[in-house]
Amino acid sequence: MTPETHPSQTWYGRWRTTMSEMTFSAAICLGFLIIVFIIGIFAPWIAPYDEAQILTNDSFMPPSAEMWLGSDYLGRDVLSRLIYGIRITLFLALTISCLSFLSGVGLGFLAAVSGGRIDSWMSRFNDAMLSFPSLMLALIVINSLGSSFTVLIFTIALIDLTRVYRVSRALAVNVMVMDYVEAAVVRGEKKWWIIFHEVLPNTLIPLAAEFGIRFTYTILFISALSFLGLGVQPPQSDLGVMVKENMQALLYGEYTTLYPAIMIALIAVSMNIFVDWLLLQSSTKLPDEV
Repeated sequence: MTPETHPSQTWYGRWRTTMSEMTFSAAICLGFLIIVFIIGIFAPWIAPYDEAQILTNDSFMPPSAEMWLGSDYLGRDVLSRLIYGIRITLFLALTISCLSFLSGVGLGFLAAVSGGRIDSWMSRFNDAMLSFPSLMLALIVINSLGSSFTVLIFTIALIDLTRVYRVSRALAVNVMVMDYVEAAVVRGEKKWWIIFHEVLPNTLIPLAAEFGIRFTYTILFISALSFLGLGVQPPQSDLGVMVKENMQALLYGEYTTLYPAIMIALIAVSMNIFVDWLLLQSSTKLPDEV
């Protein structure tokens, strides 16, 4: 294979071509996600009030000029808490996703490149971890160690790592049978050289799509734990905590609890639409999990 057609040398060009062919719906979803991330990053400067500041003694006040989305059950500004909730949710989800991907992809590639007993032992251990229900395992660990940002991050990252490992290993196995990889093995290249110069460049787009899927899953997982009282603890709040705190608003005909729920849905749907487009554009399909 000539250098001009070597897949590992054209991955950046393929990525730019893929992004230039973005559909209108995918562009709208990507734009929305960028806006949400900007809101999360600059939350202290965007929010009109502090997230814990009580502005009125009345619960579930309707929207007004002072509080655009009304007040919550303690009289705090819903818009400010929503902005800070987005910040905490995105921080946790991004930290967990990056941690699980760095470890999961590294271990998956190492297993595929090593093969033999190392691959077999690592895969069997991963299958054993996958056999535990995710939510039940998280509830057991968090109940035992207590709910904190550190416990949440490492618990969910460990659970998510098993899924990332399975996908990344399957992708790497498909690349390892290519002629240019076999040629690198014959030349005596080391495992890490093969991973960074052959496997990673040719699995970049499918892994980027998988990152989006796992990121969405992490947001939903964090929100579910917070709704059950085992996630982010008051007075701090994420989107799941806001849904739980303001459920009584529905009894009074107010929609305070719907704002964070709608935000969770919009982030999840936008990410899924963008990821679906990215997968369609990918020249390497994600292998089916069996």
